[in-house]
Amino acid sequence: MSRGPAMQLGFRDGPRHANLLLRKSSSSALWMDQTCTPMTSRPPSPKIGATKGTIDIPGLTRARGGRRNSDDIGSKLCIALVGLPARGKSYIVKKLDRYLRWLQHSTQIFNVGNLRRRRSCALNDHDAKFFDPHNEAARNVREELAKECLEELIHFLLYEGGTVDATNSSRSRRKMIIERIAQEPHLKSNLLFIESICTESEILEANIRLKLSGPDYHDKDPRLSLVDFRKRIEMYEQAYETIDEDKEENIQYCKLINVGKKVVAYNIQGYLSGQAVYFLLNFNLAPRMIWITRHGESEDNQEGRIGGDAVLTERGHRYAKALSRFLEQQRRDFNDRQIELRQCKSPLMFTSSPPPPLIEKSFSVWTSMMQRSIQTSEFFDESVYDVKMMRMLDEINAGICEGMTYEEIKQSYPEEFEARKQDKLNYRYPGPGGESYLDVIHRLNSVIVEVERMTDHVLLIGHRVATRILLAYFLNLDQKA
Repeated sequence: MSRGPAMQLGFRDGPRHANLLLRKSSSSALWMDQTCTPMTSRPPSPKIGATKGTIDIPGLTRARGGRRNSDDIGSKLCIALVGLPARGKSYIVKKLDRYLRWLQHSTQIFNVGNLRRRRSCALNDHDAKFFDPHNEAARNVREELAKECLEELIHFLLYEGGTVDATNSSRSRRKMIIERIAQEPHLKSNLLFIESICTESEILEANIRLKLSGPDYHDKDPRLSLVDFRKRIEMYEQAYETIDEDKEENIQYCKLINVGKKVVAYNIQGYLSGQAVYFLLNFNLAPRMIWITRHGESEDNQEGRIGGDAVLTERGHRYAKALSRFLEQQRRDFNDRQIELRQCKSPLMFTSSPPPPLIEKSFSVWTSMMQRSIQTSEFFDESVYDVKMMRMLDEINAGICEGMTYEEIKQSYPEEFEARKQDKLNYRYPGPGGESYLDVIHRLNSVIVEVERMTDHVLLIGHRVATRILLAYFLNLDQKA
């Protein structure tokens, strides 16, 4: 199983696509293939030897003796996504990519579809016939593209970083991936397949409409594109083989059915695989609002002091009142937009059943345990809003520097001031309770997972560091931002 700063996540798009997201040291790659191999009778997949490894979390754990985490046994994880077109494989892999990078595991995505499109001039236009499992010439091209992306992924795992998109829709394709990775003993890589299955017509129709705005159908007639894409799905269905542990020996997989309404996990090995599966259990497609704000101005803000537990100023209380009015208007506007969307049905949707009645969502307001955050929520009507305090949202603990200005820190602790300036992410304030940005990231992990799980609106009232970290996740920002 993969560990620590080194993890690979593979995502493969398929019945035709499968995606592979990988992480190496502090980098990850994603592999997605968009081809499908015909069903064939093959011997069972080879068994990958069991590896040992321990929990490895950036900023919270480290190996004794200064050994690099990327050299640990089981330090890499490959995740290959499996599923038919328009089953949300790309969505899943992007969510995993964002989450793992936010936890400071570097990730990237390799896309076989993009590789295919870059060569479209030589390969001609890829209509549904290109994905016909009986089209031997096209099948060979798809196989070569998939293998090339796999080689890029392996190169990433060994030497650098990158992202690839591909498909793992057949047992023979999955067997090929397992065998090829097993040929690189230095990878010490574990392999997790994630299969996305979707049977709900409303979700499928929405996914198909999104595909029509993608690069394969850009600037093309939407009705003709819709017919072609449905035909492409039919082609993939002819060769699609769902993961079956009875026919694929020792395989490790997670099946996500209807965006997590049902989840089947089998033979999950190691910390990183477990974390990936845990995250997949906790997200949904429900439309809702997520608002993030810093608390209103506090007395310590006026004096430029960090930490502490100061109360709001008069200006801060005015902000709290304005915030409650703003969110109340946003809540009403959201409900109006949902009603309008139900009245405007796309001509490309062929569903005839009326939508279920609109039920107004609950609205949660989460604050930290600190006075300035709690007071910022004081004007929210608790008969409408569910107000809750969470210690996970507290500001970073500045240890011995609590209550000081940055100028006072520079004068009293010049070495600490410079150390923080050089590496703000990893720097931990000295003294009892002192934290680093990495500490706060992992403290907020449970908040992120819960926001991903819930279907209601939520407002997070945090602090400077906590808010920066939350925004970094939802805006998909890297460290440079």
